[in-house]
Amino acid sequence: MTTTKIALGKNGPLVSKLGLGCMRMSPVWGGGMNDEKESVATIQAALDSGINFLNTGDFYGAGHNELLVGKAIKGRRDDAFISVKFGAIFYGGRLLGLDLRPASIKNFINYSLVRLGTDIIDLYQPCRLDGSVPDEDVIGTVADLIKEGKVRHLGVSEITAEQLRKVNSIHPVTALEIGYSLADRQIESDLLPAAKELGIGVVAFANTAEGLLTGDMKAPLPANAYHHHFPRFQGENLIKNLEKVEVLKQMAKEKGYTPAQLAIAWVNVQDDHIMPLVSMSRRSRLPENRRAMEIAFTAEELNTLHTHFAPGAIVGGTYLQR
Repeated sequence: MTTTKIALGKNGPLVSKLGLGCMRMSPVWGGGMNDEKESVATIQAALDSGINFLNTGDFYGAGHNELLVGKAIKGRRDDAFISVKFGAIFYGGRLLGLDLRPASIKNFINYSLVRLGTDIIDLYQPCRLDGSVPDEDVIGTVADLIKEGKVRHLGVSEITAEQLRKVNSIHPVTALEIGYSLADRQIESDLLPAAKELGIGVVAFANTAEGLLTGDMKAPLPANAYHHHFPRFQGENLIKNLEKVEVLKQMAKEKGYTPAQLAIAWVNVQDDHIMPLVSMSRRSRLPENRRAMEIAFTAEELNTLHTHFAPGAIVGGTYLQR
């Protein structure tokens, strides 16, 4: 099974069409710790299979995630393309807000480079742009880091089409990281077309919509599930949304795959410049996620999915909705 490579954005660096999200290898939303050895082995197995895009953040587990990635790439830095998000401030498992001041960004990157055990980060991006610091200052600081040789490419995350155009005019953007799935299609109206027009690669996370599209979710959810924070997973909303997923489950059964594989495959076939970013913390998940990248749909199947999961069909918001 070969791993397809794509240019990340117009004339951008070559990366795997499937990206590895490392966030869940660390406790971020107050969850437990995964087996570190297994997490490191998973990153290394991904690299061995040709998946070179590794996505992390300096606030994932208060630096724990970057340390894990650093361990995994030791002695093989050139095999990996490292994407790092910055700007979120956590304390005691709770998000306190953003710090996007230029001095803070310069501080953050020094810690990231040490934890990752490298002298350059391939893609560096603010996790959001909230207007607390002028966009020119945030992006200008990353542009300075590119000039200094500490960063190769500028990325952005979870912003609007208008912000994307503005940021790209300050400094060329290589990639946009954004939530995208059959359940979350609101970006199709303006953000995806803007990225395509500007020649910006799209790194699409939450392909299974926080587990909704895996076919494994049942109502009511366990009392300790983090999903309870989001209206989509509450009460009647969850029951209605799970009914919608039955169509995906049926199609997956007919095609001989899992609903999660179909959800990833759907994102993959939306366009050549869109990379599904899939979270894994166990090596055993690697083959099934790689197989998802080979799934093709008939025009009729795509029509069924697009009609059934029309924008707004899934009720209740998540943090992905802006």
